[in-house]
Amino acid sequence: MTAVLPPASALRIRKAAVLGAGVMGAQIAAHLTNADVETVLFDLPAKDGPKSGIALKAIENLKKLSPAPLADKDRAAAIIPANYEDDLEHLKDVDLVIEAIAERMDWKLDLYKKIAPHLSKTAIIASNTSGLSINGLAEALPEDMRHRFSGVHFFNPPRYMHLVELIPTKLTDGNVLAGLEAFLTTTLGKGVVIAKDTPNFIGNRIGVFSMLATMHHTEQFKLGFDTVDALTGPAVGRPKSATYRTADVVGLDTMAHVIKTMADTLADDPWHQYFKPPVWLQGLIDQGALGQKTGAGFYRKAGKDIVVLDVGKRDYRVSEQKPSDEVAAILAIKDPAEKFGKLRASADPQAQFLWASFRDLFHYSAYHLADIADTARDVDFAIRWGYGWKLGPFETWQAAGWQQVTGWIAEDIAAGKAMSTAPLPAWVTDGRTGVHGKAGSYSASAKTDKPRSQHPVYARQLFPDPILGEKFDQGTTVWENDGVRLWTLGDDGVGILSFKTKMNTVNDHVLDGIQHAIGVAEEKLKAVVLWQTSEPFSAGADLKGALGLLQSGNIDAFKSMVANFQRTSMRIKQSLVPVVAAVRGLALGGGCEFQMHSARTVAALESYIGLVEAGVGLLPAGAGLKELAIRAAKANPEDPFEALKKVFETVAMAKVSGSALEAKQLGLLRDSDVVVFNNYELLYVAKQVARSLAESGWRPPMPARAIPVAGDVGAATFHASLTNMQAGYFVSEHDVEIALRIADTLCGGKIERGSLVDEEWLLALERKHFVELAQTEKTQARIAHTMTTGKPLRN
Repeated sequence: MTAVLPPASALRIRKAAVLGAGVMGAQIAAHLTNADVETVLFDLPAKDGPKSGIALKAIENLKKLSPAPLADKDRAAAIIPANYEDDLEHLKDVDLVIEAIAERMDWKLDLYKKIAPHLSKTAIIASNTSGLSINGLAEALPEDMRHRFSGVHFFNPPRYMHLVELIPTKLTDGNVLAGLEAFLTTTLGKGVVIAKDTPNFIGNRIGVFSMLATMHHTEQFKLGFDTVDALTGPAVGRPKSATYRTADVVGLDTMAHVIKTMADTLADDPWHQYFKPPVWLQGLIDQGALGQKTGAGFYRKAGKDIVVLDVGKRDYRVSEQKPSDEVAAILAIKDPAEKFGKLRASADPQAQFLWASFRDLFHYSAYHLADIADTARDVDFAIRWGYGWKLGPFETWQAAGWQQVTGWIAEDIAAGKAMSTAPLPAWVTDGRTGVHGKAGSYSASAKTDKPRSQHPVYARQLFPDPILGEKFDQGTTVWENDGVRLWTLGDDGVGILSFKTKMNTVNDHVLDGIQHAIGVAEEKLKAVVLWQTSEPFSAGADLKGALGLLQSGNIDAFKSMVANFQRTSMRIKQSLVPVVAAVRGLALGGGCEFQMHSARTVAALESYIGLVEAGVGLLPAGAGLKELAIRAAKANPEDPFEALKKVFETVAMAKVSGSALEAKQLGLLRDSDVVVFNNYELLYVAKQVARSLAESGWRPPMPARAIPVAGDVGAATFHASLTNMQAGYFVSEHDVEIALRIADTLCGGKIERGSLVDEEWLLALERKHFVELAQTEKTQARIAHTMTTGKPLRN
């Protein structure tokens, strides 16, 4: 048996303090609270009202932000508001202090001197600075504290951005650093990159340069901001917000501040002349058009239209976000080498713009690699995790053919076309075919390839985020069909069951495959983990197949499919080996029902779980309503109706949880289900849970034969509330019909309140209502509309 690795070797954080209740500080406090770390949020004493009013206001504001910093809004009450005048006593028992005040070295140093006398001899101190010198900041601390200080730079928004840069000083203790890395990775779910203490560290150094290069070439090739966004978004493997929308979201004043930091601190950088906001960016800032927060920046809304700034006209025009036909065709080419060759050879200004932007990004990244990062892998992960790119700069370069692209960059430097005449470092042209290979990733400072970190926390990542060309053991197949694969990884006797369908939807092959695979597992294995090799967990039933049966009038086959769905859920529940669902991403409809029937669910924090069938005119019929009725009866056998109120609304309104924590609030996860913060640790933890259940002598629950139900009285109460909603035009007539059938199933049908029923009774109700609804014209219209548009239809 392999040893269970501790989630945070030798660093236990019970309580934390965040200094600074601004945008980042408050959201870091929120994420610590998400992770069950008791957190005190400090700010200056307020001039009016409660002394801790600034922190109080920031905590209240967390509930309103979107995307939500709190994985469960109720957790806001757990954050302790504080001020530097009255509450420094709070610091005596904190294990971790994260400073997140404004980017002023003098302010930060003053604050460190103020807090230092109140900290314990073991407290870890960190700064969330985005670019100030960590060694410079350490100087304000007493000497006996400096070994416990480092930079811990979160990216915005802290809950969702995977990257955290960890920046040691010359004196940071190695054990402190290792402990912090483990805490950030497992407890907070982050991807940690160790950065050197250079201005803007890795992510912003390379990411902001990329934006500056893009802005420079926007001007050079006279392109519109919307055209550039069409070229630098998903078309090249980057987020939809691309370049100028990203700048609007970040804030143009924030962007200018980061650029100024580069200008002030990187005087010797060969690209220094470009470290200034373009005239039109400064013009927007001077007008107070700072992006999203002021309602206008490069873009603004005009009625229903999104309009974009036209520099030539000095006014906004309707955005036409699309590349030229020639460039669209080049970007559609799958082979990166061919794609880059055609971009460089094309006379189209858009193609020349893209080549020039990539060329200067590659040149800059290679030139500075030795100074800013230990390896090329750190640069690529920093950009992928901090900026949302599918591939980092070195990966992109290597995929496009290292030597070919290197030759082109060298030619352009010699011809004076590149932004800088700085030569490429010698290692770039030493005959290599890339920087990532079997021996690891290249370290320009150490002049050798380095493997991944051997920190014990990474042994918990059975399938870490792969760098270009990296391959991991895909395990041994035990059994498979066209829908699923049952396989093992290692010799722990735990099988892994993965779907093979698009979006991991559920069709006949998946249903039959799950049932057969569980039978195989009962013969050969100790336990099974239901885990997908990539997100989502499951987008639910295959609607196309279901609609085909309905439209062809094959109702008997449709009924059989529904019965088979229920059989599959029950097979999961009644398996003689524990089945643990490992959920990340979407778990909708049937995917939600499968995890409800598992022995235990281990869900990543970012799991979006819901019974969404009402949105397509149906009700859950994969045994989900039956399971909710049983849970309500267990919660309150005397009056199941009380527990049904919340779940009825959840199902009737097709609610999807905003996190795994919220899924517990909605009744879609059990209190005993486990929430994991790092997606890459999900399979490891799920296997440990499955094995633990097996070792403890797992037996499936006995068939429920005496389930007390709310009956016709409960259904009538739901009916009354629906009538009021319909009268207020909040729901349509068809919405009401769907909701009434959901209510009837949850309440056990038209029988007396308190009657005892068995599981088969509830399953039969589910099937009856599902099949009847599916045959209505309005439901079929909803299914077809959702399949065509991806959006629900209200009819």
